[in-house]
Amino acid sequence: QVQLVESGGGLVQAGGSLRLSCAASGRTFSRYAMAWFRQAPGKEREFVAAITWSGDATYYTAPVKGRFTISRDNAKNTVYLQMNSLKLEDTAVYYCAATMSRVGTRTNEYDYWGQGTQVTVSS
Repeated sequence: QVQLVESGGGLVQAGGSLRLSCAASGRTFSRYAMAWFRQAPGKEREFVAAITWSGDATYYTAPVKGRFTISRDNAKNTVYLQMNSLKLEDTAVYYCAATMSRVGTRTNEYDYWGQGTQVTVSS
């Protein structure tokens, strides 16, 4: 089992940057594929980015490609989401998720979730 704690959210102007972190407990972090999802008010939770357990492959939803970068440091039990060129539509609660199965893009493919961190982009 793994527990996830996100941090790094906040208020930023459009065009700015933020880096989210997700710290995981447990000694088996390196076995988990990890992902970031987000949920805006009144909308369903949606996939943002994912990374394999080894970090050798990453996946992104189209609206964030070229602006967001997911990475992980297995020695620190942490996964990151670097967000650049932020847009108003990136405003959401961002969630970290983990699975011991193959990396996926659907919420039901992930077994463990963090509590979320708010990202607000202002004009």
